[in-house]
Amino acid sequence: MRIIMAGASGLIGSDMAAHLRSNGHKVVRLVRRAPASPLELRWDPASGELDPTHLEGADAVINLSGAGIGDRPWTRARIDELFRSRLGPTRTLASAMAKVDSPPKVFLSQSGSNYYGDSGAAVVRENSPNGTGIMAQICSEWEAAAHGAPGGVRVVTPRTGVVLSRKGGALGRLMPLLRLGVGGPLGNGRQHWPWISLPDVSSAFSFLLESPVSGPVNVCAPEAADVNALISHLARALHRPAVFRVPAPVLRLVMGKLADELLLGSQRMEPTALAEAGFTWKHPTLS
Repeated sequence: MRIIMAGASGLIGSDMAAHLRSNGHKVVRLVRRAPASPLELRWDPASGELDPTHLEGADAVINLSGAGIGDRPWTRARIDELFRSRLGPTRTLASAMAKVDSPPKVFLSQSGSNYYGDSGAAVVRENSPNGTGIMAQICSEWEAAAHGAPGGVRVVTPRTGVVLSRKGGALGRLMPLLRLGVGGPLGNGRQHWPWISLPDVSSAFSFLLESPVSGPVNVCAPEAADVNALISHLARALHRPAVFRVPAPVLRLVMGKLADELLLGSQRMEPTALAEAGFTWKHPTLS
């Protein structure tokens, strides 16, 4: 397949591009600078600029664009950027697809587990309602923008959970602290994080490219885990204690709204669509 990928330079995108290429697919990256190789094409999603001919002959488009959720404090300007950096590229891609005679057959456009808001201990599946909060609103509008693709394009909106990788993300930040023996659960630790390993994210997207599934897809491991379990398993694997719990008020004082939405919110997400479609996880359990 010839696959056009937006947001290919991040943690997920880099791994996914390598995974797809190893499976024989041709991955062409959309970049904001001058292209450095024939496998790069220039676009400017901030101004809605993308030459529609870039999509001619493409079998699929994967959209991973979006500013990092936890990279900076959530000022009003930063929240606006979180919206713009997701909605702008998604709308630009959908619009360009509508301008070609033969649009790509499939559009995989990233969403997130935060679509469900803070749902506590309730199990959430793909048909569960949209939650409340900034991230829930972002995910809802993000998915709606993806469905602006023309008819005949199979649109998939993977609601990806917490990606675990030594290279970065939540695990990459927790491991150095736990190695030093100064890490521990966040808040009461009973909030569920719908986790998934980085290799399984790439495998899931590759699977979704060729499966008939459409619409929202929960992308997480089948084994549910709260933060207490996650930290406990990780500390055990590193042979380190994990006793320094960080109270919720301290997290809120330091991080503001970001603490409640990113660290203290709970989504006990179940990957119903992936399981029913026959996807096989490399890492189905925390162990």
